[in-house]
Amino acid sequence: MRNQEIDFSKLIDNCSLSPEEFAKYLDLGVEMLFYIEEDIFDKKDIQNVVFTMKRIVDNLKK
Repeated sequence: MRNQEIDFSKLIDNCSLSPEEFAKYLDLGVEMLFYIEEDIFDKKDIQNVVFTMKRIVDNLKK
């Protein structure tokens, strides 16, 4: 894996989440990986977590 810096502000600028929400959903995503079960998390929260993680993954692939 190569060492690179990521400007997360650019990831946040192009999405509908505020920086605080972006961090919240990234943190929530880590928690979800441990506790994912039906009726534990709201569907919209899961979608926002997936979106947040996907943006980071896409940026890392550049």
